[in-house]
Amino acid sequence: MPNSRPRPRRGGAAGSGATGRDELVSRSLQSAEHCLSAQDFGTAYAHYLLVLSLAPELKDDVKETFQYTLFKWAEELYALSRIQDLLGCYEQALELFPDDEVICNSMGEHLFRMGFRDEAAGYFRKAVKLNPDFNDAKENFYRVANWLVERWHFIMLNDVKRNAIYNAAIQKAVHSGHKTVLDIGTGTGILSMFAKKAGAHSVYACELSKTMYELACDVVAANRMESAIKLLHMKSLDIEIPKHIPERVSLVVTETVDAGLFGEGIVESLIHAWDCLLLQPKNKGEDGNYEKYGKVIPAGAVIFGIAVECAEIRRHHRVANKDIAGIHFPENVKFQSPAYSSVDSEETIEPYTTEKMSRVPGGYLALTECFEIMTVDFNNVQELKSLATKKPAKIDIPVTKEGVLDAIVVWFVLQLDEEHSLSTSPSEETCWEQAVYPVQELEDYRIKPADRVIMEVSCQDYYLRLQGISVLSLEHEMDVVKTFPKNKDSTSLGNEAELCSALANLQTSKPDSTEQTCILEATEIALLNNIPYHEGFKMAMRKVLSSLTPEKLLQAMDPHCQSDAVNSGSAQKENSVHSAPDPHYVLDVSEGFSILPVIAGTLGQVKPYSSVEKDQHRITLDLISEANHFPKETLEFWLRHVEDESAMLQRPKSDKLWSIIILDVIEPSGLIQQEIMEKAAISRCLLQSGGKIFPQYVVMLGLLVESQILVEESAVQGTERTLGVNIAPFINQFQVPVRVFLDLSSLPCIPLSKPVELLRLDLMTPYLNTSSREVKVHICKSGQVTAIPFWYHMYLDDDIKLDTSSEASHWKQAAVVLDTPIQVEVGEELVLSVQHHKSNVSITVKQ
Repeated sequence: MPNSRPRPRRGGAAGSGATGRDELVSRSLQSAEHCLSAQDFGTAYAHYLLVLSLAPELKDDVKETFQYTLFKWAEELYALSRIQDLLGCYEQALELFPDDEVICNSMGEHLFRMGFRDEAAGYFRKAVKLNPDFNDAKENFYRVANWLVERWHFIMLNDVKRNAIYNAAIQKAVHSGHKTVLDIGTGTGILSMFAKKAGAHSVYACELSKTMYELACDVVAANRMESAIKLLHMKSLDIEIPKHIPERVSLVVTETVDAGLFGEGIVESLIHAWDCLLLQPKNKGEDGNYEKYGKVIPAGAVIFGIAVECAEIRRHHRVANKDIAGIHFPENVKFQSPAYSSVDSEETIEPYTTEKMSRVPGGYLALTECFEIMTVDFNNVQELKSLATKKPAKIDIPVTKEGVLDAIVVWFVLQLDEEHSLSTSPSEETCWEQAVYPVQELEDYRIKPADRVIMEVSCQDYYLRLQGISVLSLEHEMDVVKTFPKNKDSTSLGNEAELCSALANLQTSKPDSTEQTCILEATEIALLNNIPYHEGFKMAMRKVLSSLTPEKLLQAMDPHCQSDAVNSGSAQKENSVHSAPDPHYVLDVSEGFSILPVIAGTLGQVKPYSSVEKDQHRITLDLISEANHFPKETLEFWLRHVEDESAMLQRPKSDKLWSIIILDVIEPSGLIQQEIMEKAAISRCLLQSGGKIFPQYVVMLGLLVESQILVEESAVQGTERTLGVNIAPFINQFQVPVRVFLDLSSLPCIPLSKPVELLRLDLMTPYLNTSSREVKVHICKSGQVTAIPFWYHMYLDDDIKLDTSSEASHWKQAAVVLDTPIQVEVGEELVLSVQHHKSNVSITVKQ
């Protein structure tokens, strides 16, 4: 904390008023310092406000101390949930220091934490403009930009085919007489501008996102159409006539479709449009002026599907192993991904995930022919209204190839009119991904020709839902249905043997055993399927614990090898009594669901602590511990012992230290976790002698590649792609230098160098870290360097390494995308400048 106290400056003609003011300023400064030393930040902040209002000439002198006081007081206000007071303090501070990038950035951080992403982005952008070298603000802006302007905007705007077909359909409609146009979900405003260029008399456009609305305003103005296109910052469902637009329109254009067609609310918005905003539709065979009738582009869609085998989808949605690193998962614990769990959920959850199937790692195998799921007519309001209430339709599809049924992949053909259409098929070069409905809880996932895949299709909550997926096998005399039930009571038994087996299990099961369904994110399921990860941690933890107390370390418990359960239980009890006075404390503060604390508990005299937050995750870990014959109190949940969740890193007890602390260093997206070095610094102070942080150090690796795909997914490429409409300079303000969630194994690219070490982050020995370094990269193939993909080797110790780019990895990779491609020739060297600031890493090419 700054501790220099400025003295009030006296003017040459100071009278009694000036003297009184100076004395008040001096006393207020003294009081502020006294309050700071007593950590009374609120009162200190009030004194500084008084000082700066009376003596603005002291701004430069007290600026640093004022910032410190503001930030401390804001933290207290946030902890007390006094949000209005917090925002008021920042508004006062910015009135005094309107061009202070540090205060702007801090204000943005609080707003982002509270969920005000649009507003936060404004403060982050201002901070970067005030100081382009302010790394904290740049990193914050990049992160929030991914939320505010989703990356598919860039991909879609670069899709010339999509733009041209939409433009042609809009031109045709306007030329035929549809002269009044409403663009629902306008985004950048491109469809509105197509309509105006086609000759529409009146064009209205609505956009809910504040950031996208402001962006559209800038784009429309830059294209000199601000007087011709009326932009509305609102949902189309809230538009009223004549309050917002003067009359009903004859044409609605929209592209509010996602990979599952209905997920962005197109059905609800079009029902409202037909009821309240559009002229009546033209009946078939009816002649007359098109200006008097309403029409929607797109006119309709046909939805298709295919059953596939895909190992990548499987490992993200089904836990493949019942035993992981010696830990057995009991039969009464079931893991599900959110997409599958949405079948019975009361919440509105997307019942699918999305994949670019043409780039899915390892590819996929089609097990059926392509089949039609449903058609929808967007120009028929009665059909739209009936979608949500229709009874599920049954679909029966013959299997054409043998394989493992992992998912139903869905796409659609968007029919803009009778002449123009767009397909989102995985076999098409398109900006769209496909919807993936993972298959779970089948008795047997292997299917073969002559089997039939059966499912029910509905539009509950205006989402396309594929439910009750089952397989009808005709191989046996008796039909056997392999199915996943809609609820716990509908388990299907195929034959007498299965029935007898089930009855036997029922008789021998514990009367109090309850089934626990644990909903995990796809990355958490992939983590459970990452066997090298768990085996590596088990070996590394065993080595550390063995080095701390080699004579006391117990062998890992293996319930499968115990011949006598009773003796095992009594031995466990005796061991727990023995070890209770002096256990080793292990803390896992990795995010999400983790079984590492359970694994640690098998390694002897260990008291493991899990930091899972969700109750269902805690119940699941308790059931797993019980199934592995843990003494009941072995596993603890750390958040039950911590008063402030933001202060996770504390001693296990006032007189104890941790033997092992497990940190989450890499995000699933492929980036380094925020504030990881700060967490490592705290963790080092909480370790006993010989204790370790896992991982102990991380090596960042990268290579140079030529990839046009990465360029097009990162920024809009000029005006040609957008058919002469000037959008690129405006949306590219939201481009970020790093693309995340990449699969390097399937990324279309040409490697121009071999992998090189870019950076080493040592969590145990920080003096080995450097804030910047230069890396020479030898060019092994001529081409244009457009990007630098990177990944990590996480070292649990010098011998045990986890590779975040491996086939089993639950992590994705990331890449720095260059603003301007660099031509290179074989044999040349390119120098990369790698900067490390806090947890942020930037990579640039040194010219």
